[in-house]
Amino acid sequence: MADEIFEGIATTRDVAFVVFPGFQIQDLSGPLSAFEIAGNLTTHSAYRCHVVSLTAGEVVSSAGLGVVTQKIRRKPFDTLIVVGGAVSAHPNELDPIADQLTLAALSGSRRIASVCTGAFILASAGLLDGRRATTHWKYTSHLRHQYPRVKVEGDRIFTKDGPIWTSAGVTAGIDLALAMIEEDLGSAVSHATAQMLVVYHRRPGGQSQFSALADMEPESDRIRDVLTYIREHLTEPLSTEQLAAIACLSPRQFGRTFLAETGETPAKAVERLRVEVARQRVESGGEPIEIIARTVGFLDPERMRRAFIRVTGHPPQSIRRMAVQDASSLNEAREQICADCA
Repeated sequence: MADEIFEGIATTRDVAFVVFPGFQIQDLSGPLSAFEIAGNLTTHSAYRCHVVSLTAGEVVSSAGLGVVTQKIRRKPFDTLIVVGGAVSAHPNELDPIADQLTLAALSGSRRIASVCTGAFILASAGLLDGRRATTHWKYTSHLRHQYPRVKVEGDRIFTKDGPIWTSAGVTAGIDLALAMIEEDLGSAVSHATAQMLVVYHRRPGGQSQFSALADMEPESDRIRDVLTYIREHLTEPLSTEQLAAIACLSPRQFGRTFLAETGETPAKAVERLRVEVARQRVESGGEPIEIIARTVGFLDPERMRRAFIRVTGHPPQSIRRMAVQDASSLNEAREQICADCA
């Protein structure tokens, strides 16, 4: 287990988590634990965590577990993170939170972030206008349609656009927190924090959410049939004309319909699905990259490399190297936990 104490900054950063009735408890507990552990790993406690709400007092989560909160104040926190939850269940409660976020941005909070559906509150505050953002894959189409000025990247684990960060659901909140910790304190502290949490250090923000495209639910059966066909025929050329024939539409009609129902062009969807399947094989063993490229439909390793960079932000070799390093660190942490418990 990581027990080294790192030299920290003299200033303690205040990190506030904004909750509301019906919030998702894991969207709070995961990233909060990451900042708490990182603070404990530094000689000068790097972080001081707060849980805040509009009303103060107890706020009950969707699981029925309540947390005691402070009243959100006008003085800006260094980092303000809105957790996810049932954002449509209490609209009267959430609009004032959006107003508070706008004030925080204007008054100097260094970073404002969201976990999962907390992105809807950031969008309501206007903080995502013209910015790249993500949320849980299940809600990306809703975010895109409800807030058309937001550049929704629905396949990302987390995004950073200037001082605004957004993440997908639950465990992606931990990835976001680890990335913030690395930005503040360096990779050594972030890595040690991940070891203490017994999680991978760390999935790159550009990595696709698991089954983000595979779990799409288009409105029409014909587009669902096309997605199924793509998944089952990745090694084929999968041209727009070929897929349009599956949908019984003209290529032009098919392209418009596919984009409207999935948020992706057919070519981009094919590429992302190929990368998703290839990534799992790249991370899981030592299979040659050349063989993986051919078996998922890329004509050669270079084309797969370029697709990986577009989709994940990293080439396959880097993805494999990170997977090996993270698996080693995770095993070390688990072995230490077993030794401590013996």
